[in-house]
Amino acid sequence: MQKSVQNTAGVTFNFAELLKRIDYDSELLGELLTIFKRDYPRRLHSLREAITGAEMKQVEAASHSLKGMFSNLAMDRAAAVAAHLEQMGHNRARAGLEDALALLEQEVADVLPVLDAYVEGARR
Repeated sequence: MQKSVQNTAGVTFNFAELLKRIDYDSELLGELLTIFKRDYPRRLHSLREAITGAEMKQVEAASHSLKGMFSNLAMDRAAAVAAHLEQMGHNRARAGLEDALALLEQEVADVLPVLDAYVEGARR
């Protein structure tokens, strides 16, 4: 297996690191990715609502949750953007929230096709 997979947007999803963390268990990988795909939309929705309502404590909490999800799956760029959003929430910095959210959504959208392929591969 490759050390990492890059899509055309240059987003690196480090599968080698993720596989190492789960002791190369492809069944567990499939389960983790399926859980992520199930939970991510709900958590993103919570973040989006917090940003829309300028609820900065909620921005911080929702971003923290997403950061953990991304970090656990070796999605380093998405985790970094979520960490930035978390810090913005902590600092009550509203300027740039929408741009940071758009960047987060793009980072994940770029990786989702790769996730889909691995989920399908793990089911076979």
